[in-house]
Amino acid sequence: MQAYLLYKAGGIDHLVFSEIDKPMPKADEVLIATKAISINPVDVKIREMPDLLDQVYGTDRPLILGWDIAGVVTAVGQEVTDFKEGDKVFGLLNFPGHGNAYAQYVAAPAEQLAKIPDNTSFDEAGATTLAALTALQVLEPRIKAGDKVLIHAGSGGVGHFAVQIAKDLGAYVISTSSAENRDFVLSLGADEHIDYKTQDFEEIVSNLDFVLDAIGGEVLEKSLRVTKEGKSIISLPTPEFSDKAKEYAKQHDIDVSFFNVTSSGDDMQTLKKMLENGTLKAHVFKTFAFNDLAEAHRQVESNRTVGKTIVKVSP
Repeated sequence: MQAYLLYKAGGIDHLVFSEIDKPMPKADEVLIATKAISINPVDVKIREMPDLLDQVYGTDRPLILGWDIAGVVTAVGQEVTDFKEGDKVFGLLNFPGHGNAYAQYVAAPAEQLAKIPDNTSFDEAGATTLAALTALQVLEPRIKAGDKVLIHAGSGGVGHFAVQIAKDLGAYVISTSSAENRDFVLSLGADEHIDYKTQDFEEIVSNLDFVLDAIGGEVLEKSLRVTKEGKSIISLPTPEFSDKAKEYAKQHDIDVSFFNVTSSGDDMQTLKKMLENGTLKAHVFKTFAFNDLAEAHRQVESNRTVGKTIVKVSP
């Protein structure tokens, strides 16, 4: 089968298109013929940064990047009872760890998968994985109906799912994006939109119950000043916060923390139900052929993606 191997961190040219053996599923795994994968900012960061690559993968080389997958089950391990050959499935595989998604066939733990609903394409299912799980795992335990929630970068991968999930949980949702994406963000269900280029959100909103920060830095510091005492902020870019942010949070009893998504079949089932009933929909911004995966990385690097970037794969 064909796959992309990474021998060391670096530029896009370090993703080496290769011919390797097809994996064999373990007893608790299924073998998936990959139809679509999505590319995330974390894919790009790990590919670029030697220290981060070593932190996630140790000394294992070469390796196959990627975690988001949608495809068709072609073989089933002897302990698997929930899936059969021919089932269409999607999931976030072994995150953080060896997901091996940049390949035509992937051996995946059955417990991390869900069946793709009939109303959802492979591309849409592949998109509704890491970013959607992040939004779900952040929001579901932290907000309730009637909460006033600010979601930064509401047109992005995590953001566009977060707006929809927060609305489904009954929150009043305010979201930032560029003016060009205003109508898109409002179409997702946001109650208010703020153009981050021309408006200062900290002068418009106040008394927030929760903030989802996908930007960090000064945006996080300003977000603290519009959050109620005793409430919380999740920041996704980095676990490292400025002394200024930490001191303000301490003084005002605001819980500021970093969040890292984890693979979960139960949460994938929740996303499946939301896709089925129409309360959640992935926005696929652009698709690339498997042999153009490097261009998909360039698209994500541009920070100009509305929704998700997808790579189509055909074994």
